[in-house]
Amino acid sequence: MTATGDAPTTPGRRRPHPLDVIAVGLALAGAACVVTGLLPRADAVATLTRILPLLIFLGTVVVLAELTAAAGVFDVLATRMARAARGRWPALFALCVGFAALTTVVLNLDTTAVLLTPVMLALAVTLRTAVAPLAVTTVWLANTASLLLPVSNLTNLLASERIGLDPLAYLGVMWLPQLAAIAVTTVLLWYFWWRRDQPPGGRFPPPPTHRPTDVGLYRTALVACLLFVAMILVGAPVGLASAIATGLLLLGFAIRSPGTLRPALLPWRLLVFVTGLFLVIQTIGAHGLNDLVAWLVGDEGGTSGALRAGGTGALLANLVNNLPAYLAGEAVLPTGDRQRLLALLVGTNVGPLALPWASLATLLWLERCRAARVRVPLARFLLTSTVLAVLGTLAAVGALLLTG
Repeated sequence: MTATGDAPTTPGRRRPHPLDVIAVGLALAGAACVVTGLLPRADAVATLTRILPLLIFLGTVVVLAELTAAAGVFDVLATRMARAARGRWPALFALCVGFAALTTVVLNLDTTAVLLTPVMLALAVTLRTAVAPLAVTTVWLANTASLLLPVSNLTNLLASERIGLDPLAYLGVMWLPQLAAIAVTTVLLWYFWWRRDQPPGGRFPPPPTHRPTDVGLYRTALVACLLFVAMILVGAPVGLASAIATGLLLLGFAIRSPGTLRPALLPWRLLVFVTGLFLVIQTIGAHGLNDLVAWLVGDEGGTSGALRAGGTGALLANLVNNLPAYLAGEAVLPTGDRQRLLALLVGTNVGPLALPWASLATLLWLERCRAARVRVPLARFLLTSTVLAVLGTLAAVGALLLTG
C-alpha cells in the first residue's frame, strides 16, 4: 500500500461523491417501486415502520462516533496502544487487532471503517512503518468482528429482532462464532500482512504521548460511550441508548466547542442508502429473487443446512452487498429456524470480503484510503480477503453449530 497523489480538481466545481450518487439513486428507485405499484404501499409502510428504529440508531451512533473522534478519544487510544507495545511489532499487532475488534463490537463496523481507518493510517506514518498491515487490519475486523452484539452490525439488529433475542441472549449464542471469526482473521492478518511487512528486527520507534486538546470533552466522550454500552447490555432499545449517549455528548460540545456541531455530522447518505436499499430489495424479492434464494438455501437442517445458509449469505453478499443478501435470505427462512438464520447472518457478516462492494464498510474504507492518498494493492488484497471470507465463514458457522 503506497501513497499517491490525486488528480487536481477544477476550482469551483465539485463532483458528487460516488456513494452519494448510489444512495440517491437507490432512494429514487425505491420511491419508484412504490409509486408504480411494484411494491404495494402497505408493504412499503410496514418496511419503513420496521426500519425506523434502526435508522434512529444508525444516525445517532454515527454522530456519537464522529464526536468521540473529534474529542480525541481514538487518537489518544491509538498512541497509547503503540506506546504500550514498547516498540515490538508483534505486540503492536495484537493491540491493533484488539482495538479494531473492540471498536467494531461497540460502535459498529461502519464506525471502524470511517473513523478508525484514518487513525490507523496516521499511526503508521507516525511510526514510520508500512501502512498496509494497519489499514487491512481495520477493514478485515470491521467485517469479521461484527457478530458479537446486535449493535455491531445493522444485519444483527434485524436478526435479533426476527428471532426475539435480547442483547445478552444474542451474545450468549454468538460469542463462540465471534471468537472463531476473530481467531481466523488474526492468523491470516499476521501471515499475509504483518509478518511480511514488519520493520527490521521487528522493532519500531514508539510515538510521543498524545494529549487531547480539551480534557473535559475527552472525558465526556468516554462517559457517553460507556453509557451507551451499559444501556445496551441491560436491554435498553438500541435507538434509545444511542440517542441518550449522543445527546450527552452533543450537550458537552454545545457548551465547550459549539463550532464543531454542524449538519454534516448527520450521515444522511447512509440513512438514504439503507432506506432505498430496503425498498428495492423487497421489490426484487417479490418478483423472483426470493425464489432463487430459497433454492440456494435449500430446506435441510443440521450441519449441512447451516453450512449451506452461511455459504449462501457469503456468496450473495459478494455479488450484491451484505445487507440485501441478508434481507433476501431472511425473507425465505422460517422465523423459527434460528440456527440457519444465524448461519445466514454469519455468512453476510464474515463473508463479504472477496469483492470491494460486498459491504458498505469496505466501500467506506476504500474511500478513506483514497482520501489519504493511499493506494491499495488490489490483487493482493482481494486474494487474501477471499481466503479470509471462506475460512472465516466456515469457522464461525462451525462454532455456531456448538452454541446455536
